[in-house]
Amino acid sequence: MIVWGGWDGNTALGTGGRFSPTNGTWSAMSTTNAPTPRLGHTAVWTGTEMIVWGGVNGNTVLNTGARYNPTTGTWTALPTTGAPAGRQGHSAVWTGTEMIVWGGSDSSGFNLAAGGRFNPSTNTWTAFSPPGAPSPRAGHSAVWTGSEMIIWGGKISGVDPVRSGYSFKPSTNAWTPLTEIGAPSAREGHAGVWTGSAMIVWGGDGAGTEGYIANGGLYANGQWSFISSIGAPAARVEPTAVWTGTEMIIWGGYGSGNFYNDGGRYVP
Repeated sequence: MIVWGGWDGNTALGTGGRFSPTNGTWSAMSTTNAPTPRLGHTAVWTGTEMIVWGGVNGNTVLNTGARYNPTTGTWTALPTTGAPAGRQGHSAVWTGTEMIVWGGSDSSGFNLAAGGRFNPSTNTWTAFSPPGAPSPRAGHSAVWTGSEMIIWGGKISGVDPVRSGYSFKPSTNAWTPLTEIGAPSAREGHAGVWTGSAMIVWGGDGAGTEGYIANGGLYANGQWSFISSIGAPAARVEPTAVWTGTEMIIWGGYGSGNFYNDGGRYVP
């Protein structure tokens, strides 16, 4: 497991660590050529490298990033030529050949409806603004299904969170809206995972009277269904989530003035 960047309560961080479950030990990561300190960035795994991009440090949103190779323990900077505008709260997915970055908010707090596609093989960026894009938003979730990217939820500039979502297929270069029938309530800062056959979203901040949320939904075959809230973790925003192959594991996040160091396992 590779951890990098973030915020310690006082400042943005530019360090990280690698944890080996086999021997139960941590090892520090090199900081040579590492990205500048930041939080609110994204990270994807390509199969051989971790790619970090975007985020914010103080009042400055960033359009920089780097690739980390754990085999050599080295960082390689990403090009900025053709890169999307700096942002935080965006999403990024790995398609198998490229990283797709979308959405987020700029330095003025305005949300964005465009992004970029980065190809490590050619080390180049391509602008990403196909027709029919979702409304500009940040704090949404995004998953890659194997053939399409699905984004859901998030907050549109100046309004409460939404419960809408869209899918994007690189093969057709087109967005398609998801049904909202049976979808979970509107939220931002929630977690989302892809199981291999379904997207699960959980938690987040519903704003208004709903506040922090401890429920979610499952989207499969074009339909939504609710997931059980019995035994679920306490309501929270910005938890982490991973899919193990059989379970979604939720951990951390914050809500009601508390940072959480607990979580839960959900078996679909």
